[in-house]
Amino acid sequence: MDKFKIIGDPLPNIPWEDKPNNCKEIVWRSKKNPIIYRNAIPNSNSIFNSAVIPFKNGFAGVFRVDDKSRNMNLHVGKSKDGINWEIEAEPIKFNCDDEEMANSSYKYDPRLLKLGDRYYVSWCNDYHGPTIGLGYTRDFNEFYQLENVFLPFNRNGVLFPRKIDGKYLMLSRPSDNGHTPFGDIFLSQSPDLIHWGEHRYIMGTTDGWQSTKIGAGPVPVETSEGWLLIYHGVLTSCNGYVYSMGAAILDLEEPWKVKYRTKPYLLSPQKDYECVGDVPNVVFPCASLYDPATARMAIYYGGADTVVALAYTKIDELIDFIKENSLKEVLNVN
Repeated sequence: MDKFKIIGDPLPNIPWEDKPNNCKEIVWRSKKNPIIYRNAIPNSNSIFNSAVIPFKNGFAGVFRVDDKSRNMNLHVGKSKDGINWEIEAEPIKFNCDDEEMANSSYKYDPRLLKLGDRYYVSWCNDYHGPTIGLGYTRDFNEFYQLENVFLPFNRNGVLFPRKIDGKYLMLSRPSDNGHTPFGDIFLSQSPDLIHWGEHRYIMGTTDGWQSTKIGAGPVPVETSEGWLLIYHGVLTSCNGYVYSMGAAILDLEEPWKVKYRTKPYLLSPQKDYECVGDVPNVVFPCASLYDPATARMAIYYGGADTVVALAYTKIDELIDFIKENSLKEVLNVN
């Protein structure tokens, strides 16, 4: 573990399964998948594209739950081991000073991180179309909603786990009001989590599995090699969209500069729970847990917009893989 330094708090109780002996992939699936089924709470049609984080002696999460009326909302979950979850049946009720901000008809695809004594959650929020909502909690009981981060239309808002040059940073994917048959990743900066600007282009679509659109996944992981970003890419096939998982390494001090980016995908829809569901052929990463001491990483992803699944990798080996299998022609760092 001397090759790369991984920044973060120890997590000895991270969910983990060793790579199967016959597995040649850099990322491998949990044998327990899917770890959360679509009907885990009484009124759920599906539970997927959700975020988890270490909390106290176990884990907490904010889960996307589409109910049987097909309303999209966010629910709290708790777990002792990161695999077996108890998800609250009722959606989160955000405290909000502005009634207009609180009045949204949907919330979906959350991300979650800790800054100071607050756990911040970002999500795709309805405000005359999809934009990025932002809120926080200190205890996963009371939640507070802040101003929307951007104008509509936007998706996949992901905060960085620390300030850079005194500014908060967020990744996003400007979009349209529909299913967005296009999409590049941008970075925006803020002094206070309210006023956002200094927008920077990061990376866009290219060939193959990421030729239609891309979007940031879990919160970036800080390493001595750069920010490790897991993201999703989409291609358009004769059977519709296909969502797969890839990874990139961004410059530490200027993270809008891409140092490396995978040409092959890390994980694509191949298992039944990834291919069959409300939206077939989807692997959509939203969260990760990692232990710096062992370089172990657990990646949570949505399968077929229906269930939550789990995959594993070793960060040091993943960084080597990204560097050895990088798309040279689309990088934007000197």
